[in-house]
Amino acid sequence: MEAILKKEIVVNKTFCRTIGVFVFVILTALGAFVRIPLTFTPVPVTLQTFFVLLSGAFLGSALGSLSQASYLVLGILGLPIFTGAGSGLLYLFGPTGGYLLGFVFASFFVGRFIRYGKNLFWVFCILVFADFILLALGVFWLKFLFSYPWSKILLMGFLPFLPGDLFKAGVASFIYLKLKSRLKEIF
Repeated sequence: MEAILKKEIVVNKTFCRTIGVFVFVILTALGAFVRIPLTFTPVPVTLQTFFVLLSGAFLGSALGSLSQASYLVLGILGLPIFTGAGSGLLYLFGPTGGYLLGFVFASFFVGRFIRYGKNLFWVFCILVFADFILLALGVFWLKFLFSYPWSKILLMGFLPFLPGDLFKAGVASFIYLKLKSRLKEIF
């Protein structure tokens, strides 16, 4: 049985990579519908960041950021895949626009540096830093959009998301470490 499980079953890696990009576009879109609105901020808590981090970890920097850029393009073109079933170019000029742009950069960062994560602690640190990149872009966009003082912007766009994002980064780290050896064969 073990010989069957270790047997190479992937024949066409290009096909697998393409499927991987599509899977993370779909997962990110589905993550937008797992939404918890917060009364004190226009930015809801979603499951998207979990899939953004995993897209970079599993697909690498180029394909991970491609999956997130593809997600953005599909939403801009009119598919209702943004949070709250939103779509269109104008959606990017709303309060979540900076975070959405951060998806591409965070996924790229994870894909670029995940190979240095040899254990759970270092993988977690890489994912948390990527999440900070995502949150920073969101915070800067909120500052530009609303011109509130930095203290209010941090309370609206950064601090409420830390506990959930740390949890998502921890779970993503664990999943990545459990699956990385098998996924190296595919991607």
